[in-house]
Amino acid sequence: MTEQLYFDDPLTLEFTAQVTESRPLNKGRYGLILPRTYFYPTSGGQEHDTGFIGEARVLDVYKDNGTIIHVVDRSLTPGDYPARIDRDRRIRAMQHHTGQHILSATFLEVADIESISANINGDSPSTIDLEVGEVAPETMRQAERYANSILFENRAVKSYYVTDADAASIPFRKPPKVSGRIRVVEVDGFDVTPCGGTHCLNTSMVGLIKIIRTERVNQKLRVHFVAGYQALDHFNTYQDISQGAASLLETGVDGIPAVLERKLDQLKAAQTELETLRVGLLAAEAGQLAASAEQLGALRLVTALFRGRLATDLRQLGMKLRDMPGMVALLAAFDEGKLSLVVACAQDSGVNARDLLDKHLAPFNGRGGGDPFLAQGGGTVDNDELDGLFKGTKDDLDVT
Repeated sequence: MTEQLYFDDPLTLEFTAQVTESRPLNKGRYGLILPRTYFYPTSGGQEHDTGFIGEARVLDVYKDNGTIIHVVDRSLTPGDYPARIDRDRRIRAMQHHTGQHILSATFLEVADIESISANINGDSPSTIDLEVGEVAPETMRQAERYANSILFENRAVKSYYVTDADAASIPFRKPPKVSGRIRVVEVDGFDVTPCGGTHCLNTSMVGLIKIIRTERVNQKLRVHFVAGYQALDHFNTYQDISQGAASLLETGVDGIPAVLERKLDQLKAAQTELETLRVGLLAAEAGQLAASAEQLGALRLVTALFRGRLATDLRQLGMKLRDMPGMVALLAAFDEGKLSLVVACAQDSGVNARDLLDKHLAPFNGRGGGDPFLAQGGGTVDNDELDGLFKGTKDDLDVT
């Protein structure tokens, strides 16, 4: 059984570690056993500490039947070693865990909404799952503001132990999941919760709580939030993004929405004009293809192979050629081994576009669909197979 010193003194981040055993693990790692430790193991939704014991890097910490295993990258012989816990990771975990207690209690206070579970992270947003599927935006803002007001009041956060007999008289927000010796974390005058995590010593140490987004997970609402140092990182990131955008748009941060609205209007107008020009160019291109058609009795045959052409362009060209008397058109595009084929047949041609498409795709195990007048499909083709793509087309037309 390892004595867990982090409960009573979460801010001791350097100590002398007495290594009594080094167990070989997989992937060249070892598990160090200490009779007493300040390293926090993964538990209760909070991630483990990292750091060093001597020259060994602590990669993971977990409990195994009451013994705390310190997973390190090298073996150490039994003895005393200077140990150092990653301060930034520990403080971030404390800020988020205490922030989670306060935010969960806030939802219960302002909206009578229970929290079901939580996940505490130090380097990514933490989450709280609420028992409801939806919360009004105004309620979310009210909860966030109320939670931060508790932080700003610098209330004491204390932890202590009670017995089962004592627990019955304590106004827990959530009932204990363990029995016997129960650890309690109390935010003075606001929240009392059984908990086995590391916490700030007062609410102001949390710094700030910011809800950044919500998502529905099954019938629950998952609230993503940041606190403390991670909240500062979050605001710095968004400040850099907004200032960068403002610089590109040649305006101030406050002017970004108005400038973007004007830019979007200009873009829509440009896209409309571009589409008009594209349609005109496709009509002209269809006319050029028709002019180059090979006359086969009453039919006119157009075959064309393009490199890197969009399948939508082929279809547009096919639709225009389909409306020309006696026209049979096979239009193909090839890009990095992928073949697109459009077959267009005028109504008076007597040729079935779908049948013609299937015949030309069959050698490549291609697939497609359509009707007797316009069909489209594709397949995978080697570059050296393209030369025979339109081979036999005249025979398929059965021109006499």
